[in-house]
Amino acid sequence: MASPFSFFGSQESAMYKVSVMYPNEPGARFDLDYYLTRHMDLVREHLKPFGLIKTDVDQGISGGGADPAPFVCIGNLYFETPDGYDRGIAEAGPILRGDIPNFTTIKPIRQISQVLE
Repeated sequence: MASPFSFFGSQESAMYKVSVMYPNEPGARFDLDYYLTRHMDLVREHLKPFGLIKTDVDQGISGGGADPAPFVCIGNLYFETPDGYDRGIAEAGPILRGDIPNFTTIKPIRQISQVLE
């Protein structure tokens, strides 16, 4: 599938990012230690065969000024191809999604992006 933004760079050097965002919901539970040490290890183990290059995790601290962060945590997964995540989650989805209740009560929001810079 060709990206509508392919004019920003060649497809050969493109990288694709999946952002898994956990909204900052009042009363919700999110165990950051578990997420960093156990869940992300599972993600790397099961998605690396599908072109996972690297991961990083952002912890929300503010929405600017005194505003609360809109997301308590964002996990970023970087892939070689735009379909790497979809192929990986088709196979490993039950394992990865089954682990979510171990660290949070929040339903994540996902976005797949092409990294331009």
